[in-house]
Amino acid sequence: MEIAVCRAADVALLDQYIGSPGAVSTHARRFARQGAGGGVYLVAWLEDRPVGHAEVIWDGCAAPEVRAALPGCPELNGLAVWPPRLRSRGIGGALIRCAEELAREHGRTALGLGVAADNPRAADLYARLGYRRLTDYVDHWSYEDHDGVTRECVDPCTFLTKDLASGTLDVKQP
Repeated sequence: MEIAVCRAADVALLDQYIGSPGAVSTHARRFARQGAGGGVYLVAWLEDRPVGHAEVIWDGCAAPEVRAALPGCPELNGLAVWPPRLRSRGIGGALIRCAEELAREHGRTALGLGVAADNPRAADLYARLGYRRLTDYVDHWSYEDHDGVTRECVDPCTFLTKDLASGTLDVKQP
């Protein structure tokens, strides 16, 4: 397996092998943010096929609760491994470690990520890798479906953080 920064030619392959909801490609939006300097979009490759992705968003999580609790913390977003039979084989962990290294190289001292309340498997992975609870929040996102209808999504989440120097981040809870 290899992890590389997304290139323009990779977007079509991501759409083909790891689809995204809606009429507008999530992969294209992430690649565009990367091109504008707002983040880095990582792709995990197995032979010539994308099998996972994750994005480091330099501005961090949009949720006000997260921004207030830890201003300036970049966010690891959109971590996925596909197809499901490839999960629990180290691909997600490798993407996370690569994202952590990128954040360090950019002078960042912490990295955070959100985990949905209904995703205990991911929460277990993040805990094993040293991520700790910062705050609960509600993630709001939307996409335009193939019929042109905007779909609003709401997910109860917990934002987790890791100190990139020591491995954990101790933040006092209010």
